[in-house]
Amino acid sequence: MHKFEPWFCVPALILPAMVSAPAFAVQYLNLEQAQKALFPSADQFVSAAVTLSPEQRRAIETASGVKVRVNEVKAWRAKQGAKFEGWFVLDEVIGKHELITYAVAIAPDGSVEGVEILDYREGHGGGVRNSKWRAQFNGKKAGSPLQLDDDIKNLSGATLSCRHLTEGVRRVLATQAVALK
Repeated sequence: MHKFEPWFCVPALILPAMVSAPAFAVQYLNLEQAQKALFPSADQFVSAAVTLSPEQRRAIETASGVKVRVNEVKAWRAKQGAKFEGWFVLDEVIGKHELITYAVAIAPDGSVEGVEILDYREGHGGGVRNSKWRAQFNGKKAGSPLQLDDDIKNLSGATLSCRHLTEGVRRVLATQAVALK
């Protein structure tokens, strides 16, 4: 006769919870909605995609202190008639485990006019979608410190998303200064 060992059943109960994590993804805005949210007076967005050269990559990494993950910059010139309103740059960073798709509006003088989160795929840290948190970037330019816990406040429970978005905006500003003219 075998003796019943209750501890033997525990792994069967715990293992499925460890292996399968719930999927979480929210699309807040599509591309066109983000463009209009960041440049409401613009009546056209002209693609200005750039493939970075090795020299541009190095210059961006040196200026921002952030590694450039992809060579292709997804950018548009926002215009109202013939007037240049600024740059709309679409980018992605890793949150904790998943990509966060976001956009940065850059004024003609090189300052941030706004940041929008398009897609957020993490289970936690969605506070980066908060407009007050995103407004901390407004007015920042290439060369601004843009350091989490210094000039950009952290959100409890969203540290990695906050850090990576802050680094991403710093990299986007350096990219605009180096490659989008």
